[in-house]
Amino acid sequence: MIRQNRHKYSVSAMCDVLQLSRSTYYYEAKVRENQQAEQELTRQVVQIFKASRSIYGQRKIKKELEKQGKQVSRRRIGRMMKEQGLVSKYTIAQFKPHKIGCNESPTGNTLNRQFQQEKELKVVVSDLTYVRVQQKWHYICIFIDLYNREIIGYSSGPNKDAQLVHRAFATVKGDLSQLELFHTDRGNEFKNRLIDETLEAFQINRSLSHKGTPYDNAVAEATFKTIKTEFISGRDFPNQHVLDLELFDYVNWFNNVRIHGSLDYLTPTEYKLRHL
Repeated sequence: MIRQNRHKYSVSAMCDVLQLSRSTYYYEAKVRENQQAEQELTRQVVQIFKASRSIYGQRKIKKELEKQGKQVSRRRIGRMMKEQGLVSKYTIAQFKPHKIGCNESPTGNTLNRQFQQEKELKVVVSDLTYVRVQQKWHYICIFIDLYNREIIGYSSGPNKDAQLVHRAFATVKGDLSQLELFHTDRGNEFKNRLIDETLEAFQINRSLSHKGTPYDNAVAEATFKTIKTEFISGRDFPNQHVLDLELFDYVNWFNNVRIHGSLDYLTPTEYKLRHL
């Protein structure tokens, strides 16, 4: 009643008439205010989580709230996520390298695990992964610019071959001759005549991981773990056309919306604009 009539009468007078301690009223008002603030913050946490496609955990939600001028502890965010039943798609898993057949090209590891690059398009790394399409295996190839972890080229198709990699080259925007070094593992889809001719035509140098050493291509491996978790896991696409459309949408989101811990919680596009 005091809250509803405080625009007409003073709080002190109403408390005296009702024989209510003013401290009790102000305490109740403060509690209500805190509850409303907590509900609003919870709503923002849920909104950020859903906008991230159920990807972000406590760290990234904290960073997004900081962008809005709110300082919130990870413990508090974690409590809100638990109350709302929000669970990130990520689970901790250790990479287990395994031996596979590969070509014996004498080309060496020019990159030598120099994954931090200060120049755009200086070094591009690539890899492939598999995805289900109508209960059959199809494949995705991506090109990653080590400068800002941006996916600059990609392709998908039913065959794990040189044509898949060649189509990914065709999606790179701009002049391919800007690329200085192309690093991959020793899969035959990368080291073959078609790709050799493509690299030679644009004067792009090649670098290959050492045999049986996936850590030589760690950025590509880590990016594909991300893609598997966020885009592929548990899905069976109805056809290749749908896969192409959804891959296009995911790459756009990955480059322009998704914040990256390795980029100080900026998107690849934001990082590039800030540092160029």
